[in-house]
This record gives sequence, structure tokens and C-alpha cells, in this order.
Amino acid sequence: MFRRVLSGVLLVLVTASAAFAQAPKVEFTGIVGWSLADGVSGDPVTAGNGKVYNRVDPKDSATFGFSAGFYLSPSMEVGFLWRRQLTSLEISGSTVTDLSDITIDGYHGYGTYYVGNSESRIRPYVQGGIGLTHYGSIKFTGASGQARSADGNSQLSTTWGAGVKMYASRNVGLRVGAQWTPTYIKSDATGWWCDPYWGCFVTSNAQYSSQFEFTGGLSFRF
Repeated sequence: MFRRVLSGVLLVLVTASAAFAQAPKVEFTGIVGWSLADGVSGDPVTAGNGKVYNRVDPKDSATFGFSAGFYLSPSMEVGFLWRRQLTSLEISGSTVTDLSDITIDGYHGYGTYYVGNSESRIRPYVQGGIGLTHYGSIKFTGASGQARSADGNSQLSTTWGAGVKMYASRNVGLRVGAQWTPTYIKSDATGWWCDPYWGCFVTSNAQYSSQFEFTGGLSFRF
């Protein structure tokens, strides 16, 4: 009896290994979408035009990019995700003003878990990753008419997504999903926290610039 059970288990493992060996290992996806973006607030600043501003936000706009992944198993993929948003910065307070065009790039390593059988035509997925968001340099005109600029900056960020992939064939499919990318920008002091043993520390409130994207794309497996 034991030998039969062991033989059955080994047969299942060998069959699964053989199936995975024949399955596609690499997947490339071209991505397009729309990003709902927001920025951060700060202390009020009076500009040269007499207006008061206390917030800066990227405008909602289209995004595009790609992902390239390798299957560790039929249900687990690891890879690299790049996406770019071509947008503009908007400063607001007592009024709203377009400041400058800006390019926002995301560079993230990711892991994806797929639900269901590897041969299914429809496979839901969840995804998580970590990397950098790069805000490109900006150029704008000051209140007195002089040309001004600011260098770009990269910040640590994570990315989280979920969706579904629908395969028309073994090698070609369509991806539809949503992706959220919060990027740490700064922390604002909110007060003091004191303990009789550890002493006193400044408390702070972290601010993140977020991009929430609705995406679609065409996937190719090899």
C-alpha cells in the first residue's frame, strides 16, 4: 500500500515537473493606461505674483511602459516593471497655476502570484514590488519673467497591483488591471513624544505622492 501511494506521489511530481518544463518561462507585456495622480502639501508660500501656494500635484494623464518577467513556477513570476507618465505639475492654494511639464518614471522589481491552473485561459493575479520613482527636471518662468529650473529627483517607492490575464493562445494574452504606486516624499513634524525611560522624540507625519493607474496591455509568453 505504501509503495503504491509513494509511486502515485512521484508520478504526480514528475508529471507536474514535465508540464512546467514545457510551459513558457518568460513573459513580456506592453502596458498603456491612465493615472490618477496626487502630490503633497506644505507650508503656505507667497509667490512673486502675490498668490499663496501650499500644494503641488501632478495632473492625471496617460501612462505607458512594459514589464518583463520570469516564471519561477506556474503560479509565481518575478521581473522588472517600468512605466512612464507624461504630465504637468500644478501648484495650488489661493489659486491654481500650471507650473511645468514633467516626466515621472517608475522602476520596480516585482513578484506576481497567479490564481488557478497554469493552462487556464483566464488567470487573476496580485502583484507587489519595490523600487524607485523618478521625477524629471522642470523648467518654468518666474513671476518676474526670468527662466528658472529645478533638477530631477528619485525617491523610494513600492507598487501594488491586481487584475486578470486572458490568454487567446498559449503565447499571447491580454492583461487588464489596476496599479497603485505610493512614493515617499517627506515628513512633517507634528509634535513631541516623551517617555520617562527613552526621553523625548519629534513625531512626524509622512507624505506620499501616489499614482493609481488603470492599465491594459498585450502579453507575449515564450
